[in-house]
Amino acid sequence: MESTWTAMPKTLADIEALPCEVLTCQQIAPILGANPATIHIQATDRPELLGFPVIVMGSRVKVPKAAFLRFMRGTGGA
Repeated sequence: MESTWTAMPKTLADIEALPCEVLTCQQIAPILGANPATIHIQATDRPELLGFPVIVMGSRVKVPKAAFLRFMRGTGGA
């Protein structure tokens, strides 16, 4: 059985290459230079301050990949 674990993305190109449409706080943290827990807390407490949309489902936080990439490139996050 093949492992589905991959290294954490370090660049926007790495994020873009991921085969998913939503990202986790752990995946975007290295790009933002932030702690995943801090992103998670901000997403649940004051998501409007992040600059990109988040999806909060109970205790889970997901970030739409396309919107995150637009935010990071300065072309709008929402």
